[in-house]
Formats: sequence, structure tokens, C-alpha cells
Amino acid sequence: MSRPTTSPPAGSALSSDRRPLDDDVEAARLLAAARRRRMYRRRRTVAAAILLVVIGLGVWGGVSVSNALNAPLPAASAAVAQPDPVVAPAQPVVGPSFGTWAISAVGFPGPLAQSADQTPLPSASITKIITALVILDQHPVAPGEEGPSIEYTDTDVDIYWDMVAQNGSVAPVPAGSSLTLKQSLETMLLPSGNNYAISLSNWAFGSEQGLVDAARAWLDAHGLVHTTVADASGLSLLNTSTPTDLVQLGVLALENPVLAEIVAMQTAEIPGVGTVQNSNKMLGTHGVDGIKTGTTDDAANLLFSADYPVGSTTVTVVGVVLGGETHAVLDEAIGAMLDSVAAGFHEVAALTAGQELASYTQPWGDTAVARAADGASVVVWSDTPVEVEVTADSLATAVNGQQVGTAIVRAGETTVTVPLVLDGELVDPGDWWRLTHPDELAAAESIRPRPSGSAAPAGY
Repeated sequence: MSRPTTSPPAGSALSSDRRPLDDDVEAARLLAAARRRRMYRRRRTVAAAILLVVIGLGVWGGVSVSNALNAPLPAASAAVAQPDPVVAPAQPVVGPSFGTWAISAVGFPGPLAQSADQTPLPSASITKIITALVILDQHPVAPGEEGPSIEYTDTDVDIYWDMVAQNGSVAPVPAGSSLTLKQSLETMLLPSGNNYAISLSNWAFGSEQGLVDAARAWLDAHGLVHTTVADASGLSLLNTSTPTDLVQLGVLALENPVLAEIVAMQTAEIPGVGTVQNSNKMLGTHGVDGIKTGTTDDAANLLFSADYPVGSTTVTVVGVVLGGETHAVLDEAIGAMLDSVAAGFHEVAALTAGQELASYTQPWGDTAVARAADGASVVVWSDTPVEVEVTADSLATAVNGQQVGTAIVRAGETTVTVPLVLDGELVDPGDWWRLTHPDELAAAESIRPRPSGSAAPAGY
């Protein structure tokens, strides 16, 4: 027989003992739940932090790689081989022991040599060179042409006899004859016909004084400030000049092709006049090919030019000597001076085509050299130094044959510029070198010019 189950009455001792136990269990459960929530929050925080770090590293790494692959390469400075200057021994000039003189070369600076005394002296018939240049300035004659025709009349015959009476040099002039301007200049210059200087002045300027006035303006315009013109022929002793002025006059004469042709002629056939002889007896000796004699009662003068082959070119020398005792004495002194001057010219091969003048070595191993694209030679006088200045660009990459600089040859006032071209190639080293050489790239980036206020890219 089963026993009936009975519940303890409310408020009994058993009911009071079980209530605290249930509360403890619930508190423990709540505490465990709180701990689990804190643990999950910590894990989420750590995971988020790790994720952010990973993302940051990826972004930074990507920027760095991008920068490395696009950064400028370091430019290598050229190792330049500057050629040594070339200096020859000084060349002594055997100058005349009398009078005043100067000698120069066309295209070379200043006189090659000159006398200490540069006092103006009578230039005599050298004045006719001024007369010819002033007339040709007013009435130009093209090379190969004869110029306008000039009629000679009884007035010109009278001028002839007047010059004879003054013991001046003359050339025949038939009344009624007609000569071209070039023929008239030949007759004035070769035999030094004073009468033709006056007749040509009358034809070109209306009078001899008109020519004198034009000549003075022409002298001023050409900077010949130490030269005085008193007449067209040079007969007056008031026609004076300095050696340095007369050398410049000689250069101007040679620049006129018609006049340069005339003063080099030994003889000329003039219609109605016959054969006229050049009074310059030095023509054809010591390289002389011009220009004009001048004679007074007391002195012999000569304005001269001479050509000398030097290497692959020709040097033109212009000089003058005033105050010789006779033309024979004068010519001997000039011959000795010219021989000494000619020996002082020499050609210097400053550069040869293909000459190595610079070299390049890149950090990644590429090498190349820079060579002269052409040769360069200069003609110098005496101890004029020949110097070469090489300038080569700094290069990161470059292709074969690229111009990478210049070599400038200097000798006196002469300058020759020769390009430098690259023999070889300097190529980009590729991505791997860039990624493994950040310091070299950073150094190249740090010296790259940037606009004001800009900064280096991130990652450097």
C-alpha cells in the first residue's frame, strides 16, 4: 500500500533552506555570461586591430612598390677626360730696324707684332687705296664686271701735265678715250697714276675736294681715326696715317673682291694706254699678293698682303712699313719679316673624330663612353694656347648615338664646338633592381628638382 505524499506546510523549515541555493546558481550563471561577453569583445577588438594593421601594411607596401617602380633612376655623373692644352714655343718676329710698322693676320686678334713707335707718318700713294674704296662705295662694281664707262677729255689731259709738273707719278690719258671704272682703277693703282686719282674724283664726286670730304666721312665710319686725307692721290705730305690704321685699311681693301683682284695684278692692258706695270716689286715673292706702294722724296712705304697655306687652310697676312730709305731696303726688310711670321703659323689637331672624352658607370653595371662626333683643328700663331673644355651631361638612361654634351675648342678668338655622342647604351635596370635598391632611388628622388612647395612621394 502506497503512502500518501504530503507537502510541507508553507513557511516550514525545508522551504526556507532551498531559496538561497537557487540564488547562487543564478548569480553564477549571470557572471559566466558577463565573462563570455567581455571575452568576445576583446577578441573582436584584437581581430579588428589585426585587420587594420594588415590593411595598413598592404596599402603602405603597395604605395612603396608603386613608388619604387616609378621613381627616377639615379643619374651617373660623367668621368670627363679633359685634353691637355697645346702651347707651341713663341715665334720671334724679325721686324725692320727703321721706320714704323705693324703686321697682322686676317681673323687673328690684334697685331702679330708692331713697332713701339706708332706716330702718324706720310702715307703717300697708299692714300689711293682710300680713294679707290670711297669711289667703289659710291659706284660698286660686281666681281667679273667692269663697271660704268668713263670719258676722258682735254681736262684730264691738263691734269696729267699738271702732275708731271709737280714731279708726281702719272699714267698716259689720251683725250677722247673711254675706259671702264675697273680699267681706270687699274691705271690709278698699278703705276700709281696721280692724274687718274684726280680725274676719277672729278667723275665720282664732282671735284677732288668732294672726294676728300667723302673720304673723311668714310674713314670715320670705319674707325680709322688716326688717318688724315688731304687729297686724292697722296701727293701732299698732309696725308698721314699710323701703321695700325693702315693694316686695317689693307684688310678692308682685300674684302672688296674687285680691288683685291687689281692690287694682285703684275700688269694690265689698258686700251689707248698700253701695258701698265705694278709698282709693287714684291709681288710673287715671300707670298706677297698686294697691296700698294707709297713714295715720298724722303721715304719708301709699302702696304702689303701675303697668303700662306697652313694645314688645310690659308692664312692672309696684312702689314705695312713706313719710312724705308729706298724700296730695295724696304722690300728686303719686309721679306725677312714675312718669312719669320710665316714660320709661326701651325695647325693643331685639337680633337679627332671618335676621341673618347667621357665615360659613364651606372650602379646596376651599365657602362658607356662619350666620344667627339667630329674632329676639330685650328690654326694658331706662335704660342697661342689651344684649350678644350669638355662638358658632359649626367645620365640615368640613354641610347646609342645620343648627344650627351659638347667639347669646345678655344684658340685666341677662335671657338669650335663639337658635339659629344654616346657610344653604348644605358638602360633601365628593371623592377627587381628598383625593389632591392630603395636607398639609391631615395637619393635620386631627393635631388630631383620639384616645383616650389611640393614634397617627396609617400614611402620615401
